[in-house]
Order: sequence, then C-alpha cells, then structure tokens
Amino acid sequence: MTYSKKILAVILSLFISFNTLAQESEQSVVLFSLDGFRWDYIEKHDAKNIAMIAKNGVRASHMRPVYPTKTFPNHISIVTGLLPSNHGIIDNYFCDKRRQECYKMGQGTKDSTWLSGIPLWNLAEMQGVKAATYFWPESGARFNGRTPSYYMRYAKKGSYQKRIDQIIEWLKLEKSQRPRFVAGYFSLVDDMGHDFGPDAAETYQAVQEVDKLIGQLWSRLKSEVDHDVNLVLVSDHGMVSVDPEKTIILEKLGFDLEQFDVKNGGTRTHLYKKPNSEVDIAGLKLSLSEQSKERFEVLNNTVLASRGVKIDDTTADIIIEAFPPYAFGTHEKIDYVGAHGYPYSKDLAATFVAIGPAFKKGVKLPEVNNLDIYPTVASILGLKLMSKVDGDGKTLVSALK
Repeated sequence: MTYSKKILAVILSLFISFNTLAQESEQSVVLFSLDGFRWDYIEKHDAKNIAMIAKNGVRASHMRPVYPTKTFPNHISIVTGLLPSNHGIIDNYFCDKRRQECYKMGQGTKDSTWLSGIPLWNLAEMQGVKAATYFWPESGARFNGRTPSYYMRYAKKGSYQKRIDQIIEWLKLEKSQRPRFVAGYFSLVDDMGHDFGPDAAETYQAVQEVDKLIGQLWSRLKSEVDHDVNLVLVSDHGMVSVDPEKTIILEKLGFDLEQFDVKNGGTRTHLYKKPNSEVDIAGLKLSLSEQSKERFEVLNNTVLASRGVKIDDTTADIIIEAFPPYAFGTHEKIDYVGAHGYPYSKDLAATFVAIGPAFKKGVKLPEVNNLDIYPTVASILGLKLMSKVDGDGKTLVSALK
C-alpha cells in the first residue's frame, strides 16, 4: 500500500470512528405528562421518587401553562411549541363558526383538520428519527397527514403499568427500529383532583401511585436500556378547590340557552349565537356583567388578546369565565370539588422536572414557560425546527449542560 493510500485509509478509519461515536452518543427523550399534577404536589403529597429525580436533575419552581389552563390546549402547546390560537385547539370544547362544527376532546383523531403545527413526534419522523406516543392527547391524530411510528389509541382505563412496560420495550428495540422520542401520559392525579379536590386523601393516594410508577420508569431506563435517555416530567396545569354550593346555573342567568351553541367547561363557558337567533349580544353581555357580582367575568376582545388569544371564527360571541370557588353548571349544580381553566394563578401552575445526560444536576429554576419545552427537546434530539413556534427555549437554557 502506498503512503498516500495509507493516509487515505487512516482518514477513512477516523471518519468511520467519529461517525460511529456520534451515532452512539445520540440521546433519546421520554416526555411524560402527569395530568393535573400541581407545582407543589411533590412536597404536598410526598412524591419521594419524583423528588429524588428532581434533586439529581433539574426542577422548576413551577411551570406556566398557556391560556386557558385546560388539558388539551396545554398538551398540544407543549408538543407543538404553539399558543392554542396557533395550533387550533383553543379549549377542550369549542365551535368554529366558519366550519359550522364543534370540537370536543379527541376530535382530531377523526378529523385532523382541527389541528395545526408540527408535533415533536412528527418533527422527529420528518428528520429520520423514529417516535412513539402512549396516550398523549391527540397523538393518534394525523397531524401533517402522518402519525408517529408507534402509537396507542386512547383508552381512558388503559393499564398504567402497561404504559411503563411498553415504553421500556420500545426503547429496547434494535437501533434501527427504536424510537428516540417517546411521549407518555397519566390522567389519574387530574381525575382524583377533580373528584375530591387538591387537598384530599384520594389525591394524595393518586400522587403516591403515579410517583411509584415514575420511580420504576426511571430505574428501568437506567438498568434495562443500553443508551442515553433523558426523562422530562411535565404537567399541563394545576388544580384549585371549588364549591358545588356556589355553582352558577347558566339557565338562571336570564337568557334562552336555546339561542346558542353552549360549550360549558365549568370554569369557562362559550356561547355561540345560532345562525337563526335574533338575540341582542351587546345587551346580553351588559346583563351578564350586571349579574356577575365578582363571581365571573364577561371577557372582551382586549382581555382575550392580552392572554394570547386571536379573535377569529373560533371565538364565541360571549365568553364568561368564573372565579374560584365558583363554577358554571348548565342546568344543575356541579358534582366535583376541584377544577382548572380559570385565569392563571399559582395554584394553576404546572410541574417541570428533568433528568438525564442532557441536563445539569441539582439545578433549581424559577418559573419556566411550557412553550419552551418544544425547542428544548428538539435541540436535545438534534432536530431542526421546521416552522416558526411561539417558544424560544430561553427559560430552559440554564437547565442544559
């Protein structure tokens, strides 16, 4: 072999070695949502495993949800980096006057035209990185005409243990098949928070159950998975106590509900005037304001715009928003004692904890923005943003090595 050929062989060998090293150092991300896990539940309900993960990784004092503090708008904001007005899901229930149709949770699985943006799982897939989701809200919808390589169709009573087992199995697949981005979801803490309130023993037990599962997940990621994985724990919002005796009954507010498509989320009610209705919107707004008596607020476009809401065909003709401990019932009293969806307050703040090779150890952050999760996870995965998003990642920069 000539000298020049030897040099070429060495260069080729180094290139192969560096390329192999780069591939081996590729990190994965498991993004796991604990629905309704309030910012202070780690201490309040003694979540020892999550506390340990936070101590050895990064924890924000609290995470700010997008407005409104509802489940579907926030989950889709987390995985698209977009405000609800930009990803399309402005509430759990709402209507579109142009389409003359209404959305309800999970509707995107049947009709993906409700959804905009590029979720993290598609951002990965579009750049040759496999992704998987287990029950993340709307993760079965065909955003951009596609789904992740692996996903599970939502079943509310699906086994929590099976979710952990499946995530581990996905990450143990051979390199060419395994996902590097995985999203998972638990609803238990939110369910108990609604039914019994944020301070209840039942909510404590729900936190304990979820905490054990997350502890198991992190332990198994370290012991059973042979490549670098980062675990990012988030929630969508917090929870406040409400009083069924202070229910505001909509049909007793002096107007005909039949004149509207009524989308009542308990804390926020959207009133969409029906096409054949002759109701005086301005007069009804004034009447409702006079009845509000510090129980609720009739929102105007200026207030909505200040909260990041675009005024468009999804904006109801009238939006009324309760103040805790009040909530709206359509015809009768509410049957729950915990709620979210109110204007932002500390009790509605969410949780952010992260651990893994991409994150510093023992770092405490002030308030972080849930829109910053998208560019942060994309960066860890080595993905390029393919469109403009509303998060810039700034509140999480100091969390990364």
